[in-house]
Amino acid sequence: MSVFDQLVGQDRVVATLRHTVTTPGAMTHAWLVTGPPGSGRSVAARAFSAALQCERTDDPGCGVCQACRTSMAGSHPDVTVVATSETFIKVAEARDLALLAQTRPSMGRWRVIVVEDADRLNEPAADALLKSLEEPPPRTVWLLCAPSLEDLIVTVRSRCRHLRLGTPPVEAVADLLIARDGIDPPMAHYAARAAQSHIGIARRLATDEHARARRREVIGIPLTLTGLGPALGAAQDLVAEAGEGAETLSTDRADAERRELLAQLGADPGARSQPPAVRSHLRDLEARQKRQTRRQQHDSIDAALTDLSSVYRDALIVASGARVELVNATEPEQVERLARSFPVEGLLGALETIGLARQRLIANGAPLLVLEAMMIGLTVPAGNRG
Repeated sequence: MSVFDQLVGQDRVVATLRHTVTTPGAMTHAWLVTGPPGSGRSVAARAFSAALQCERTDDPGCGVCQACRTSMAGSHPDVTVVATSETFIKVAEARDLALLAQTRPSMGRWRVIVVEDADRLNEPAADALLKSLEEPPPRTVWLLCAPSLEDLIVTVRSRCRHLRLGTPPVEAVADLLIARDGIDPPMAHYAARAAQSHIGIARRLATDEHARARRREVIGIPLTLTGLGPALGAAQDLVAEAGEGAETLSTDRADAERRELLAQLGADPGARSQPPAVRSHLRDLEARQKRQTRRQQHDSIDAALTDLSSVYRDALIVASGARVELVNATEPEQVERLARSFPVEGLLGALETIGLARQRLIANGAPLLVLEAMMIGLTVPAGNRG
């Protein structure tokens, strides 16, 4: 089984990577992998890393040798994977990566640095990588992942070879869930379609009843927005649900991280008070955990807005009579009711309203205020409420 088998519906990309690995002189030392959420950007980067380190020269990326397995798992000593749950990758971390890029590989043929969230490099951090991206040592490879070219500053993307992934077909995602995860075909097809081909979300929908129930609640919101009160209530519920989920994840993680930090510092976890130096480290940890919780809440809200926009998209298709498959094909009555409740221009406006809310969240707008404004903007026209 090849490591490239996990790149669903990306035949052109796989052909490029295979050619690069097997053809002398085809290698590029800095890559920018872009594609919509769920297209497999990080999978492509890890698969490429594995093929570069693979022990089999006749079949690079075999998926069986130790180099392939450890590269895909992120545990190969010469493959560094940077993934952050915080808002930005800061300049200090970028400088550390630039220094790491100057070192020779210890076991493999290449020193590979994968930055899964390169779009979260703030400008000083991106600037810190420029020289290393432009003139890396002969055996260093940079793999930067981002949703689009525009998510990185021009000076970074101009130094990279661009590799663009597309949205995989629904059928391909469903086939992966069936073959890899043993999901029943009807559930796999529902999840792939509802997730709009986002592989990670599709797997969660297929395996988690709570995720499916939550999605049903979200796509049921539009027809409940019959006035100011329901709109404000829907915004409050969405923020509260996202906050509770983020707090649950944070609480589960926080205690373990605190114990691990105290162990590293040689401090007594049962002590009533800690020395000043230890308290300083604990404060830094708590601040980082708060940023992670906030990011998790924003990501949860953004996922809900993606589901919400899919209902208006489907209603627009029904209203216009277009022969296009619906994302929410299992909820035809709900989609048709929404299509009757708005004129076509109103449905287009609803999609723009949701898009604006997502932009405001990215710009660190207060989630409740952003969602209240959005829900008010999505209120069903007075003559169509019922």
